[in-house]
Amino acid sequence: MERRYGQGIVLVRARIRAWVRTSPGTHIWLLVIGVTSMVIAAASEGLETFLLHRTSSNIHELAEHPLQSLLISGFWIESPSSFLLYAVLFELVHANVERWAGTPRWLFTVGVAHIAATLISQEVLLLAIEHHTAPRAMRHVVDIGVSYGLAAAAGLLTYRVPRPWRWGWLAGLAAFFATPLLTGATFTDVGHAVAVLVGLACRPLVRGRRPWDVSARWRRAAR
Repeated sequence: MERRYGQGIVLVRARIRAWVRTSPGTHIWLLVIGVTSMVIAAASEGLETFLLHRTSSNIHELAEHPLQSLLISGFWIESPSSFLLYAVLFELVHANVERWAGTPRWLFTVGVAHIAATLISQEVLLLAIEHHTAPRAMRHVVDIGVSYGLAAAAGLLTYRVPRPWRWGWLAGLAAFFATPLLTGATFTDVGHAVAVLVGLACRPLVRGRRPWDVSARWRRAAR
C-alpha cells in the first residue's frame, strides 16, 4: 500500500514537471505576477497607490513612458486577493494554448493583443475625455493586469476545441465579451473585445495544429 502511494506521488510530480516544462512562459509569467502581488499586499496604502499608477498603461504613462508602461503593466494585478483565480485561469487557458501552439506563437498572440487592446482602449478613453463624456482624471486611471492576454488566449483556444463544441465556445466568448459592449461599455470592455478579436485573427499561426480528440479521451476513460 505504501509502495503504491509512493509511486503515485512520484507519478504526480513527474506529470506536474512535464506540464510546467511544456508551458514555461505561462509559469514564468505567473511567478512574476505572484511576486508583484506580494509586493502590493505588503505595501502601505500610499506606496500601493504609487505602484499601481506608476505601472499602469494609462494615457499619462503611455505619453511619458510608452514602452515601459506597455511592458510592465502586464505583470501586475490590482487586487492580490484575485491571484488564485488568475492562477487557475492561467492553467486552464494560457498553459493549454502554449502547449498546443508553442511558446513563440502563444507569446506573439498574447503580446500583440496586450499592446493592441491597451492602445485602442486608451485611444477610445482619450476621445471620450476630449468630447467631455469622461472626466480628465481618467488620464491617470489604473490600467494594469493580465486580462487582455487571457482574452486573446481564450480566442486562440477556439481552434483547439473540436467541432461542434467549437461553436458553443465561440458563443460563450461572444456572450461574455460582447454583452458589456452593448450595456454601457468601459474602456476595459473595449480592450477585452479587441484582445479576443486578435486571438481569433491569429488562426494562421495554429493552422495544421490538431484540436482536442475528445472521442479518444472518452474511449480511454471507458476502458
